[in-house]
Amino acid sequence: FTAAVSFMLAGSAVAFAPSLNSQSRGTALNMAEDGEIKPLRIGTRGSPLALAQAYETRERLMANFPEIGNEVDICVHSMKDVPTWLPEGTVLPCNFPREDTNDAFIHKDGSVKRIEDLPDHSVIGTASLRRQAQIMAKNPTLKCVNFRGNVQTRLRKLDDGVVDATLLAIAGLKRMDMDDCATSVLDWDEMLPAVAQGAIGVQCRSDDERSLKYINGLNHPETHACVNCERAFLEALDGNCKTPIAGQARIIDGKIQFRGLIAMPDGSLKYETESEGEVEDAVEIGRKAGEELKAQAGDKFFEMMVEMSPQQVIGQLTK
Repeated sequence: FTAAVSFMLAGSAVAFAPSLNSQSRGTALNMAEDGEIKPLRIGTRGSPLALAQAYETRERLMANFPEIGNEVDICVHSMKDVPTWLPEGTVLPCNFPREDTNDAFIHKDGSVKRIEDLPDHSVIGTASLRRQAQIMAKNPTLKCVNFRGNVQTRLRKLDDGVVDATLLAIAGLKRMDMDDCATSVLDWDEMLPAVAQGAIGVQCRSDDERSLKYINGLNHPETHACVNCERAFLEALDGNCKTPIAGQARIIDGKIQFRGLIAMPDGSLKYETESEGEVEDAVEIGRKAGEELKAQAGDKFFEMMVEMSPQQVIGQLTK
C-alpha cells in the first residue's frame, strides 16, 4: 500500500457544487494498482482542527480498507458547521464515533471552575450566540465579547488578558491534544452544546457507489442517529444565524434522549424541551422537539431575532 498526502483548499458542504476540484484543500490517499497511482481525495479546510479531522478520516480508511484503489471524492466536516440543507446530489451518510460533546470552560488563571462563580462584570470571549445566551441567563452582569480566530489565537488572547475566560468545544481541543488547556468541562445542565457538536461527518455524491461503499463502512450508527435527531430539530426551528439554539441527543439503555433550547441572545428569554423515544424515530423526535419550541416561543420571538442589530446580538465590544 502506497499512501501520500497532498493538499487542496476545500470549503464546506457545498464543495461538491459545481466541482470538487475547485480550490480545495484535501488529503490524498494513493494505492499502486498495475503500476498506476490512483488518488482518494479528502476535502477539508486548512485550519489545524480541520486538518486533524481529515487525517483521522485518512487513518480510518487506511485501517479499514487496505484494498482502496479507485479514485473516491469525499468531504470531511465538523457537523455543527454543516447547514441542514445539502447541495442536490450529495449525501452525508457517515458519522464517526462521537467525541465528548460538552464545552470546555477556560479561565485565565484556572482559579474559577464554573460560569456561576465568575465575579460580576467579568468579560467572556465567545463568538457563539448559544454560549452567550446561556452565560447571560446565569448572570446578566457578565459581558460577552466577540472572540474569533482559531483555537490557538483565542487561547493567546486569553493569555494576553483580553478576556477573563472563554469557552471552546472540548472535542476540538482533544483532537489537537490540547484538552489540558481546559479549566473544567461543563455538563449539559451548565451549558447545553450546539447541534452536532463533537461529531465528524463525511459527505459524498449520492451516485458515487465507490465512495458510499467505503464511508458507509466507517459509519457509527449511534452517533449518526443522534446527529440526525439534532439536525432535524434545527431544521424544524429554521433558525437564522442570530438565533441561539442548542440541541443534544444521546442513547441510554436503548432509547434516544433529546434536550433542546432556544433563547434571546441576552439570555432574558429561554425555552427548553426534553423528549425520549426509540432510536429508529430519531429524526421524528428531533423534528417534533423543534416544532414544540417554535410554538412555545411564538412568531414574535423569531421576528425580534430578525430585527435585532449585530450590536444587540453579540455584546458591545469587539476584541
